Amino acid sequence: MSSSEKTFHHIHVCQKSCLVSYSELIYGTWEEMWDLRPTGPGPSLHRLIARSVLFVQEKWAEVRSVHQWNKRRFEQEGETFVSQVELVAFLQRFLESWDLFAVRSSIMPSYTVTIATGNQWFAGTDDYIYVTLVGTEQCSEKTLLDKPLYNDFERGAVDSYDVKVDEDLGDIVLVKIEKRKYWVLDDWYCRYITVKTPSGDYVEFPCFRWLVDDKEVVLRDGRAHLPQDDHSSLLKQHRQKELDSRRKTYRWKEWQPGFPMSIDAKRHKDLPRDIQFDSEKGVDFVLNYSKAIENLFVNQFMHMFQSSWSDFSDFDRIFLRIKNTISEYVIQHWKEDFMFGYQFLNGCNPVLIRKCTKLPDKFPVTNEMVSVSLERNLTLEQEVEAGNIYIVDYEILEGISANSTDPCTVQYLTAPICLLYKNVQNKVLPIAIQLGQTPGEENPIFLPTDDHYDWLLAKIWVRSADFQHHQTVTHLLRTHLMTEVFAIAMFRQLPAVHPVYKLLIPHIRFTIAINTKAREQLICESGIFDKANATGGGGHVQMVQKAMKSLTYRSLCFPDMIKARIMDNEEELPTYFYRDDGNRVWDATKSFVSDVMRIYYASDERLQADEEVQAFVKDVCSFGMQDFDRCEFPKSLKSREELIEYLTVVVFTASAQHAAVNFGQYDWCSWIPNAPSTMRKPPPKKKGVSNVNTIIESLPDRGRSSWHLGAVWALSQYQENELFLGTYPDEHFIEKPVKVAMEKFRRQLADITSTIKRRNEGKKLPYYNMSPDKIPNSVAV
Repeated sequence: MSSSEKTFHHIHVCQKSCLVSYSELIYGTWEEMWDLRPTGPGPSLHRLIARSVLFVQEKWAEVRSVHQWNKRRFEQEGETFVSQVELVAFLQRFLESWDLFAVRSSIMPSYTVTIATGNQWFAGTDDYIYVTLVGTEQCSEKTLLDKPLYNDFERGAVDSYDVKVDEDLGDIVLVKIEKRKYWVLDDWYCRYITVKTPSGDYVEFPCFRWLVDDKEVVLRDGRAHLPQDDHSSLLKQHRQKELDSRRKTYRWKEWQPGFPMSIDAKRHKDLPRDIQFDSEKGVDFVLNYSKAIENLFVNQFMHMFQSSWSDFSDFDRIFLRIKNTISEYVIQHWKEDFMFGYQFLNGCNPVLIRKCTKLPDKFPVTNEMVSVSLERNLTLEQEVEAGNIYIVDYEILEGISANSTDPCTVQYLTAPICLLYKNVQNKVLPIAIQLGQTPGEENPIFLPTDDHYDWLLAKIWVRSADFQHHQTVTHLLRTHLMTEVFAIAMFRQLPAVHPVYKLLIPHIRFTIAINTKAREQLICESGIFDKANATGGGGHVQMVQKAMKSLTYRSLCFPDMIKARIMDNEEELPTYFYRDDGNRVWDATKSFVSDVMRIYYASDERLQADEEVQAFVKDVCSFGMQDFDRCEFPKSLKSREELIEYLTVVVFTASAQHAAVNFGQYDWCSWIPNAPSTMRKPPPKKKGVSNVNTIIESLPDRGRSSWHLGAVWALSQYQENELFLGTYPDEHFIEKPVKVAMEKFRRQLADITSTIKRRNEGKKLPYYNMSPDKIPNSVAV
């Protein structure tokens, strides 16, 4: 025994008129401790030591009364009395030199709680932070995490604290974090919590969320679990409570009739803090427009001018400080037929061109009209059969109301059809353009053989129509709004412990926030759309409503979308880089999704039994897409292959597809004549009447050009601290097999990036919009 043990064994103190002596109580407590001691350190030993020390301290006042006993009684005790006095003095010195808390702390089980605060602005807090550990055996007490003379929970800090308990808690399954006001309410962003147990094991608890007001968060450990794998009532209740809370917070709302459903929030600041931007100022469209004008060296008051440009060279004046390879090439070659045709393959809107298998009756192009443009000594009909004719039809613009918000400027829209020809050099060139859907004398078919300005103006009208379709359908509807639907359904139906939630959360980052900001400033009444675009003032709403009738689930599956337009043959169109790069990224993404999902779904039956993921899929169709039969979105998933494809659609739409149609906007649309946001003269009804003045007067005026240029520049900029595809700094998954899958995904993406770089070397028109190193994880701009 140690000296302390011997001391406890020799305690013999008698209390006058007491039936039970301190000696028996203290000695009995110590003997109980010694007899029941385990072979190694454990909770029983700690508990009994604590009980002994606590007992002595609580009874100390009575122990001291021994000194007041009758002196004759002391003398009768002889040596025993002397020994007892010495022992009493020892206990007094011992208990005075060691605070009870310190004694308890040194002998009780200790858990080390490590908390990481976020790196974003204002992530730290001065509020009180409390933690409660929930184990399979019992819970710890609510513990204030505070170090003396230390500034806890600063931005970017990683702080550790000891949490003492009376006995082992068992396996730690939940951690409860509470924030309480110190002086003023102070939001706090917690990245993760790690708990080190007395046995030396580490348990990770991903958080990655804000605690606002007097809020509490209950975290599950970082391992992903399907609902059918949770058997304890505690974990089932935690899972359901999280979903119940989320469904109250993330509510569906129809922003416009016929639109996909969106979040129920009028303004960015009304959103849950967890999905807001770190800095709202960074995504303020009006502020970003002003930054764009400053960066582009455009006259700050130009938006007030409604005068026309003098000539094409006049547009050059707003490019004084622009250094951009593609935009400069566009300025030099925008009038050429090759440049016009190339944009249908690799421009901002490479999703409309399709192989023409039969000329539509509404577009009566004859062989005589175009024979001079054909190079293979074949008739037009034979070229169609040979697969060399392509068509782009803007039928969706038919009947859309043009912008009438400015009584001083009449604006126009039209719904053109364009026929294109793949020549012997595999270049795609326009050979016929009709500016309306109904053929007739007042809707002539324009040809390359027509007067130079007639043909140029017809192409400009097509480019303007393409810009409207790109902004409203390809970009807004099919990436932004669709990703928001997936995001809301995910928050409503999948708890944070679900593997599908962990997979998708990086790919919906800030999407709901940017869409809410767009509804607040960009596409709202009197928003930026109204100031610059021909579809402003309600036309963009009509276009989305119309486009929803043809939006299907399969049209979001990249390979299916390409195949549906008969554009999947790489040998026939070797320069369709959007298709080639997109297929590579799609395959890599699908492989990654498959690797992760097969870790948790060992069979199709496991998927079918997962009520949460089935509810997620159903919520997308029944609420997000308003159960439109024509959309053909699945309401349930029967096989793992179906799940893998579905999740690939979500990830690809939010990342690669959005990048392909967004970040090239400045490249292709900054030169106003190549992508006019509006037209101020009606489309020509006959040939031979157009000249350079007609074109200049048709193009946007100085003010609308300014709004347009500022908008496409701002929309083409990456977010500060952008996270690119395959980059997952927030470790929602902690399992090693998932991390192996992530590393494999990154290697595949790196190989694709290298392949694209080699292909682009020496090209005057490099295509990099589908390069993984330029694809953000999510729709955030």
